[in-house]
Amino acid sequence: MDVPFASGVQIGMAFIWLGMVLAISFLEAPLKFRAPGITIELGVGIGRLVFTALNRVELVFGLVIVVATLVSPNSIGTTGWALLIAILLALAVQMFVLRPKMDRRFTSGQSESRAGRKLHIPYVVLECVKVVLLPLLALIVFRSL
Repeated sequence: MDVPFASGVQIGMAFIWLGMVLAISFLEAPLKFRAPGITIELGVGIGRLVFTALNRVELVFGLVIVVATLVSPNSIGTTGWALLIAILLALAVQMFVLRPKMDRRFTSGQSESRAGRKLHIPYVVLECVKVVLLPLLALIVFRSL
């Protein structure tokens, strides 16, 4: 099967993005707190840096997928566009709503507060949304070939 370049980009970016979210959010993040000598404050500080970088890379991946989709609009259809928009909205809420609130709590010394921990729940839920929707988006592109 000859895969058009734009479709290959869409599928590849979706799976690379998925792998990064799984590796960082569901493997690295929880494990760092088990490392010897890592305090809650240090772990949260590392997490702020790592998730800021991850979200920036995710934004680039999302933009690359959007551009590839605009180049090959028949590759995803209405359902694919809905999935892509949902993925990008999840990322936008994480980047521009939740993470800034978590950062403010951390810099004000409230990182261990109950309110600070409660902000992590919707962030993790949105990570799960991306983990479900990214492979579905890739599948839709693949099925259009």
